[in-house]
Amino acid sequence: MSENKKTYKRITTNSLFEMKSNNEKISMLTAYDFSMAKVVDKAGIDIVLVGDSASNVMSGHETTLPITLDQMIYHASGVVKAVKRALVVVDLPFGTYQSNPNKALKSSIKIMKESGAHAIKVEGGSELKKSISTILNAGIPVMGHLGLTPQSIYKFGTYSVRAKEKAEAEKLISDAKILEKTGCFAIVLEKIPANLAKKVSKILKIPVIGIGAGSSVDGQVLVLHDMLGINTEFSPRFIRRYMNLHNDMTQAIKKFISDVKKVDFPNNKEQY
Repeated sequence: MSENKKTYKRITTNSLFEMKSNNEKISMLTAYDFSMAKVVDKAGIDIVLVGDSASNVMSGHETTLPITLDQMIYHASGVVKAVKRALVVVDLPFGTYQSNPNKALKSSIKIMKESGAHAIKVEGGSELKKSISTILNAGIPVMGHLGLTPQSIYKFGTYSVRAKEKAEAEKLISDAKILEKTGCFAIVLEKIPANLAKKVSKILKIPVIGIGAGSSVDGQVLVLHDMLGINTEFSPRFIRRYMNLHNDMTQAIKKFISDVKKVDFPNNKEQY
């Protein structure tokens, strides 16, 4: 990391490019509501991702596919109101951009206008070149996403590590170059071999954010509820749990129930 670390009052796409140039790692976490986003932003995170993982985390769906554009805007609107420093990126949900560039543009504009977000994120490579160009021509920043792309889970049929074989690795590198050339300001690489992710990060001038992609990329992203230990069922190798809020919250709730039953809450100081 650079000894002369720059302080950013507000993170922009240009800030991220500078951070990569200065060898400063980029931090990124998800948030889906005002209260959690406020905490995450105040802690100093660089990017807040309003991920379509809200489909799993907030709505209990098995995959990210069911969440709608309006639901993403609902989550993003609360996050944007809370954030003062971080760059807010919103996932375009499944079915809102894959079919044609005009639909992708319409979806992106709707997110930007109705939520106040700063950028959008899409999953896919060369097949999205026209859509990404169309979105960028409207002045909307685009973050790419390669490797394991959860919106294509039924195509892959598994959440296993991607790009282990030579052909798929070469395509990933090619797609990453295309996304950069098309104008993406950053790329997320999910669940790919660390050596491949390192290679991509060195090739590209734009930041590469990893999730299950090793430590040699330009930054890291995790789902907030996984990192805090609120979700306990999902335990891939790449998750580090910094807290065990599931247990802490459970104990606190049990104590509240007990205090209510014993008429210990509220006490004399807690009533009017």
